[in-house]
Amino acid sequence: MSREQQAQSRLGTMHDIEGQAASFYDVDGTLISSNVLHPYAYYAASAPTLSGKLGRLLKLGASLPVYALADRKGRKLFNDLFYMNYKGLSEDRLYVLGQEIFENLLKGRIFAEMQTLIRESKERGIKQVLITGNLDTVIAPLAEYLGVDEWVANRLEFDHQGMATGHLLPPVFAGPQKAYWVKEYAQQHNLDLNKCHAYADSGSDIPLLCTVGHPVAVNPDQQLKATANAHDWPIIWTKSS
Repeated sequence: MSREQQAQSRLGTMHDIEGQAASFYDVDGTLISSNVLHPYAYYAASAPTLSGKLGRLLKLGASLPVYALADRKGRKLFNDLFYMNYKGLSEDRLYVLGQEIFENLLKGRIFAEMQTLIRESKERGIKQVLITGNLDTVIAPLAEYLGVDEWVANRLEFDHQGMATGHLLPPVFAGPQKAYWVKEYAQQHNLDLNKCHAYADSGSDIPLLCTVGHPVAVNPDQQLKATANAHDWPIIWTKSS
């Protein structure tokens, strides 16, 4: 049996730990086969006018190489560039379409293995927490469907007319900020981080994984896979990834 297969077989026993513990989950690529680009593309395609729809979609397509480069340089730079796409979108419309995005786009992309893991972990009395760089308007329906205890996500800034400015409100959940938040959360809820689990797919989430006693790589990218192998962290490969 390979090392990765052995990691898979540990799913049933990983959470048999007494004491105050929580499981923290990144979302995109970890729980669902999606990323922040997909919901925005849906928002853009749902623009009320043809010119607005084409303008936003064409701009998104033309900017993809820039976003890929920015993401390699740092998630903060990516966020600063990418979320400017939302400028001018109304707060009401974003929340209304959030449920539609979940039903039509995200619900069918949930990794069954991870949904089962969340359910079984929750049945053991372990708190389930999502922490993601995606938007709250997108994550709220997903969190409700998964039945998690708590979740945090990025939030857009809106002007006095209820229109998105293209900026995110602090704290911005990317890279080390997720780790800072988990540490504060653990302190506030009297959690023993050595007994906690964290699940993520990206090298940018290595700081998050390093905060807990039981880090798990899920469908890891090259950087995270190398780190997981070096530190003997379990790796989960979902069948639908």
